[in-house]
Amino acid sequence: MSYLVVSGLILFALMGAPLFVVIALATMLAFHSLDIEPAALFIELYRVASAPSLAAIPLFTFAGFVLANGRAPERLTRLSRAFLGGLRGGVSWAVLGASAFFTAFTGASGVTIIALGGLLYPLLLKEHYSKNFSLGLITSSGSIGLLFPPSLPLILYGIVAQVSVDHLFLAGILPGLLLVGVMGLYCRFRSPAVSRAAFSKSEALAALRDSIWEIPLPLILIVGIYSGLVTLTEAATVTVLYVLLVGTFIHKELHPIKDLPRLMLNSMTLVGSIIIILGAAMGFTSYLIDEQMPMQLLAFFKEHIESPIAFLIVLNIFLLIVGCMMDIFSAIIVVVPLIIPLALHYGVDPVHLGIIFLANLEIGYATPPVGINLFISSARFSEPVIRLYKAALPFLALQLIGLLIITYFPDLSLFLVRFATD
Repeated sequence: MSYLVVSGLILFALMGAPLFVVIALATMLAFHSLDIEPAALFIELYRVASAPSLAAIPLFTFAGFVLANGRAPERLTRLSRAFLGGLRGGVSWAVLGASAFFTAFTGASGVTIIALGGLLYPLLLKEHYSKNFSLGLITSSGSIGLLFPPSLPLILYGIVAQVSVDHLFLAGILPGLLLVGVMGLYCRFRSPAVSRAAFSKSEALAALRDSIWEIPLPLILIVGIYSGLVTLTEAATVTVLYVLLVGTFIHKELHPIKDLPRLMLNSMTLVGSIIIILGAAMGFTSYLIDEQMPMQLLAFFKEHIESPIAFLIVLNIFLLIVGCMMDIFSAIIVVVPLIIPLALHYGVDPVHLGIIFLANLEIGYATPPVGINLFISSARFSEPVIRLYKAALPFLALQLIGLLIITYFPDLSLFLVRFATD
């Protein structure tokens, strides 16, 4: 494509055109330049839609929306506070735990900030945490669970990179715990002494009873998938049935007629946008492969970068920028096909690459100046975005330390995968 066409597409995107429209238009123009029938784009869309793991995405998305629209956030917050509130930093740990759990099931950090922010922010202020610390913690915690199963970005990366989603679920556990742990240590030392409350056995038991239906969710997934009892899609189906049963018939927080159709519509709108972008992007990827773009990139990197360490440094910087500029689903679809051949050349395991990729984008959500979580928190808490920049910086620095460990110690990501497959 000519520079004029490329410039026009960039301008089209800057004017606010949907990403799938820009990518699809670029694909159609690229196919036209090669005398390829436009129907090839729809063939790619059909190929994506027929991927066996794809059915898990709408199911887990719907389950996340069901959880978000009930009182599950309140119950999880109460449970975390009941068991951790008596420890130094325990309330902030409760925030980290509740956010990680919730983001893992919703797959979208903005939903976590909006759904939990109204509960967690007043709680932190009540426990005498500073305003800046509270804002920074909630903003940074909004994406802290993206490495834990059943995170939708993990599933989508597996589909695009043609990597086992089961392996990715295992690979994300220890790096995810590392990021939570690094932030938790900082929270402990920043915790005001007056925020510690005595452990109450009666409150802990009451919170446990109140959350008794949410607690089994991770166990259902992990035990079901890795025992071989269910496939990924079957686990997603069981999860949906479980949260529907709990939300509508046990807790009776959702009305089957009034609420469920609305939640289906909202969740499937998100899924539909992901699948359309995925199909358009895969068509454009086919064009790039025909034009040997990955090989040209590989030749450039071979010429200028010899060390795998140097490649990973450049990759981290690039992905942090991508994480600021693009949502995580679009980034996976557009960028992953281009970097997979490079990573393989430098000896980076595709599963490890997936964890590096998602950890970068997770951090990019809260990276100034344009990390999306900063603007979501600014709107949610009616604070200037400049204040959010300052509040998020200490947590950003800690997450970057965790990212370096994840990147340069691949065994952290691959240990559980090797243990499970040996």
